[in-house]
Amino acid sequence: MATSNFKISIHMVLSLDGFIAKKNNSVDWFETVDHYENGVEITEEDKMAFLKTIDCYVMGARTYEHALKLADTYGWAYGNTPTIVLTHKEMPVYSRHVEFFSGTLHELIEEKLKPHFGNIWVVGGASLAKAFISSKQANEIRVSILPVILGDGIRFIENMAQEQALHLKNVVPYKSGMVELCYEVKQ
Repeated sequence: MATSNFKISIHMVLSLDGFIAKKNNSVDWFETVDHYENGVEITEEDKMAFLKTIDCYVMGARTYEHALKLADTYGWAYGNTPTIVLTHKEMPVYSRHVEFFSGTLHELIEEKLKPHFGNIWVVGGASLAKAFISSKQANEIRVSILPVILGDGIRFIENMAQEQALHLKNVVPYKSGMVELCYEVKQ
């Protein structure tokens, strides 16, 4: 199912001060909401239609472990979409749609992603996102900024070795106070 529209998107939810989690890996602040009158209201139909455009999710082991914990309360956030977890350790299999991979980033892209998927979403964590950006494999970066300042925690991008130019493609403010920014990575 290889496609000429192959695209890798980094997606991360951030606090206003650039953290993706608290020091203890908690994301309980994701429940933070505000009300912005001029924001967009997203319907369940809109959400479902958008999620159908994603062919595959990629995440690191810690993100997967966190997703497993959240699945107990909220269900599996990634539905039946294939999910590849980068890890070198044994992990529980949540569903038949989850696959584990322990090779290099190049092998992942060339052997697992490009031959089978078009729209790839890298959903965590910070070191994995940084690896995709540093190696010039990411096509876009989508950040959803929540209306909260954490003050401390795990940064989204820390100590990048090189400057990376971006092009702002889209900005969407939501009624919840979240703002989504979509940047194209300039190659």
